[in-house]
Amino acid sequence: MSHVAVLDVGKTNVKLNAVSAEGTVLETLSTPNEVRPGPPYRRHDVVALEDWAIGALRDLGGRHDIGAIVACGHGSGGVLVNGDGPAMPMIDYEDEPPAGVNALYRSVVGAYRERGSPIMLAASHTARQMLWLETGWPETFAQAQAFLMLPQYWAWRLCGVAASEFSMLGAQSHLWTVPERRFAPIVAARGWADKLPPIVPAWTTLGPLKPDLARRTGLAPETRVLCGAHDSSANFYRYQAAGLRGLTVISTGTWIVALSDETPPEALDEARGMGCNADPAGNPLAGALCMGGREFSLVAGEQPPGAVADPGVLAAMVARGSFPVPCFGEEDGLLPGRARRGRFVGPPPDGAPERRAMALLLAALLTDFLLDTLGSAGDVVLDGTFVKDPLYPALIAALRPGQRTTFDLHGYGTAAGAALLAGHATRTSPAPLALQTPAPPTIPDLLPYRARWRALATETP
Repeated sequence: MSHVAVLDVGKTNVKLNAVSAEGTVLETLSTPNEVRPGPPYRRHDVVALEDWAIGALRDLGGRHDIGAIVACGHGSGGVLVNGDGPAMPMIDYEDEPPAGVNALYRSVVGAYRERGSPIMLAASHTARQMLWLETGWPETFAQAQAFLMLPQYWAWRLCGVAASEFSMLGAQSHLWTVPERRFAPIVAARGWADKLPPIVPAWTTLGPLKPDLARRTGLAPETRVLCGAHDSSANFYRYQAAGLRGLTVISTGTWIVALSDETPPEALDEARGMGCNADPAGNPLAGALCMGGREFSLVAGEQPPGAVADPGVLAAMVARGSFPVPCFGEEDGLLPGRARRGRFVGPPPDGAPERRAMALLLAALLTDFLLDTLGSAGDVVLDGTFVKDPLYPALIAALRPGQRTTFDLHGYGTAAGAALLAGHATRTSPAPLALQTPAPPTIPDLLPYRARWRALATETP
């Protein structure tokens, strides 16, 4: 069977994966997702990234039989397009819109239950990006053909067909009311309906690869281009395709994202940064997230390549009462009011091994807090960057003794899930899945330590 090329567009890095039809990642190429300075604002250079992607497709296509291409991406990305390219550069969602845009946005964005998530930092919401573009460059916005979410932008560039998709609309866009499967009121209020193309499921084949791209990449002209999905929703689909239900999936990277099919939408709490996401079929997924990867980096600092945390070092830091109290970065949705207030209580980490151990412990404590925020009681599946360090899943298992914790050893659930979309219509049995069960580390007093950390992390600033 032919393989699937998965373009995984993260905030920090972009990966092109060759993945088998069963979801096994065969090869990965990657490049930094660089941010350019303004004017008109901080932006991602999607034109340069496209040159890289075409070269990477040509490279992978020379070694793998690629029959389909699918993109997935973070939930805060979109591009205003016109003709055959961007009408405006892609906004870096960490860039701060003008004060007037922010004030207007808060007055028009609508109620939490309709927009599906709290109002987050900077330009995290694609609705806020649209408002920024509309008010800052009204003629360009009015003349633009469409605003495309990140995976659908790449699908459009590859096959020429514009579409919208459930899981990206449900990923803190503020454009979509997930439980009711309708656009949020801001779309009609701002007259944006004509900028959002028809909605189709993530597994839809939008068309074949453009003929000129088939020639440039060396791929077959009939190579299918799928609509694509939100990265964390694609990760969740990996386990849905394997027949799992009643679980919480933790995707780790720049963000730690928890998605659960256990928590009903009405139980979501805006004050804790919770949101109502969507799976690739458009069904609600309760979500909670924090910028755990950024917190990790700020605490860990420079680390040698391939470094992993030492359980003995971590146990000693727990015993001496060293606490990393967030938030060291600017995102504080999970812990309101704590942005840029990160500090160490007790002896601070000294040297790279201690910094890494403490950073990984912080990531695990934040993950544990996300799970409690969702009221997670069923199985927990861990995936992504942090799983590469054996101590991370081991810590989650130790912190959640009443739940079954497993992890994907390869850490490529997003790419695997996106690739499995290509076989959605023809799948007749559960997709194969091999999960590992971590052995909890021996760290005396870890649970009392967790209780003290929670008190520090949630105290009034």
